[in-house]
Amino acid sequence: MTENRYWRLNKRPEGDDFSSALSLEMEAMPDIADGEVLVRCAYLSMDAGTRMWMTEREDGYQPPLELGTKMVGLVLGHVTRSRHPGFAEGDLVRGFGQWAEYAVMEPELSGLVKVDASINDIKQHFGVLGYNGWTALWGLQETAGVKAGDNVLVSAAAGATGVLACQIARILGANVYGLAGGPEKCRWLEEELGITRAIDYKNDDIAAQLAKVDGGINVYFDNVGGPILDAVLPNMAHYGRVALCGLLAQYKGDGRGQGPVNFDQILMRRLRIEGFFSPDFMDQGERLTAQLKDWLDQGLIDTPFDVTDGIENVLSAYDKLFSGGNIGKVLVRI
Repeated sequence: MTENRYWRLNKRPEGDDFSSALSLEMEAMPDIADGEVLVRCAYLSMDAGTRMWMTEREDGYQPPLELGTKMVGLVLGHVTRSRHPGFAEGDLVRGFGQWAEYAVMEPELSGLVKVDASINDIKQHFGVLGYNGWTALWGLQETAGVKAGDNVLVSAAAGATGVLACQIARILGANVYGLAGGPEKCRWLEEELGITRAIDYKNDDIAAQLAKVDGGINVYFDNVGGPILDAVLPNMAHYGRVALCGLLAQYKGDGRGQGPVNFDQILMRRLRIEGFFSPDFMDQGERLTAQLKDWLDQGLIDTPFDVTDGIENVLSAYDKLFSGGNIGKVLVRI
């Protein structure tokens, strides 16, 4: 192949209108400089957090993407050319590249790592063994300090991180409650994952349902923020912990949104709320992967994959993250 297709960010998206903000472009196969590698992408990871990178916000954990440049995201693929001493042709790697068929990556800046090519399903490097798995494990164990017997609530429980957080909370001995949109997802969470109770945030009165939880919620693993956080705060147990992982409800526009109306409950219930991002535990990846792989090998944890084929269909896959059209991890197979 002598050409490369990639997605370019042309303007800041309005709401969920990505098709007018991004375009599929063609270029000659890119050259690489000293210290870079060229990766033939096998899979692209669709992650809601990348929506923030499309805004103009300068106060996030990563600066905004410049307009007219390639859209950035996690890629999994094989090195086809290398001018970096740490990577050789044929290595299976994962890191922050571009939404493209071939991604140019500078390992030190893109978090590029070699991953185990011998596992049964390499997609697991975007699933249990990837950033979603790391995030779920770190947020529950390190940020929230989950212990056996805790009542743990997970929002976006049928999403890529939520599915794993529900299973890890069970492994840690907690009673697991999940918030998801629609009866089908709730049924799946209860019957397939075996969580204690799933609450349909589209049709149920969240606050009323949470009020029935004996002893209140000890740990809230929050992927959403917004009005759902408001419904949860008055139903937290005293000295409860909120591990804030994402703000899905606020990613439209510039992602700022409003603070919780029930902010006073943080004081009244002596709550601890802590935000965390993957850069916080990048250096712990080897340890986290080892623990997750042990559980995966024992059959204690897994994740469903929602796979869309073709670089040209990236936006329809990406849209699922914001429309609730997926269970588990959304990927694009190139």
